Amino acid sequence: MFEENFKEMIANLRIFVYPHSHHEPFQNIFMPVDFEPYGNYASESYFKKALMKSSFLTNNASEADFFYLPFSIARLRYDRRVGVNGIDDFVRKYIADIRLKWPYWNRTGGVDHFYVSCHSVSRTVAEKVEELRLNVIQIVCSANYYLWGFVPHKDISLPQVWPRKGAPPEAKLMKQRKTLAFFAGAANSRVRAALVEIWSNDTEILVNSRRISTPYSTALLTSKFCLHVKGFEVNTARIADALYYGCVPVILSNNYDLPFNDVLDWNKFSLVISTLDMSLLKDVLKEVKPSYYRNLHKNLMQVRRHFEWHAPPKEYDAFYMVMYELWRRRHMLRFPL
Repeated sequence: MFEENFKEMIANLRIFVYPHSHHEPFQNIFMPVDFEPYGNYASESYFKKALMKSSFLTNNASEADFFYLPFSIARLRYDRRVGVNGIDDFVRKYIADIRLKWPYWNRTGGVDHFYVSCHSVSRTVAEKVEELRLNVIQIVCSANYYLWGFVPHKDISLPQVWPRKGAPPEAKLMKQRKTLAFFAGAANSRVRAALVEIWSNDTEILVNSRRISTPYSTALLTSKFCLHVKGFEVNTARIADALYYGCVPVILSNNYDLPFNDVLDWNKFSLVISTLDMSLLKDVLKEVKPSYYRNLHKNLMQVRRHFEWHAPPKEYDAFYMVMYELWRRRHMLRFPL
């Protein structure tokens, strides 16, 4: 069913992008970056670069399934003319301008519109700009269904990926992975503080809240399980890191609307554990039988292509999976132009 729907999506999905040019004062906010994306918010830039060169685009709005609002929250955040405190006013004015200049928003109230953001400040903007939260499809990394700014089933969870060059390394087998579990990151939340307090002195679960002596990639390649633990937000790039290096993710991040979870069965390639069970972590991991682990690892190797960005994009990579999530939401009402 997925394969058939995917092919149908490739053939039929059409996106209208509100036009902007390099001559505008805020061209850096609306236009794709002219360099290879990097850093924590690279997913946002990769998506825009891929979409703007894709066959999904149409200049005929009457055949469009969705309308893309191409502003970048991350670039607004670091633009001195706007800054973090001015983003909501900028977005609110942008939507008002769209309403005046184009007929497409008004016919649906914006429910067939979407924007993409990997910066966590987008949630704050959505809380202040009600039309984003209630109407527009938000494709965001900070997909926390407990908080007010994110609406499950309407909005889409964007995988946060730290870009790496080249194909993923050959994944080591279970017997080559000597460490039971690994985590590295600042103790910047109650969940991470609990992880450090309980497990930092354990000999089988390696928890590092400071700089680590072993290369990060080596630690991921030699661990059976890699921990994704909620920090400031429910999301980090650690899930994609684990998948890239063939390490089974363990997700300790309550209320995280995991990327592509209405397409992928996360229980087949990861472990999702409640943060309330932090003290039981070692017991849970030890109970995983070798045969079950091998199945998890086998499935992981099959799905990790969905969490990679490419320029140009490749079928079934992160870009196409996000587009497929949009395609699944095409049931929204359409009105004749």
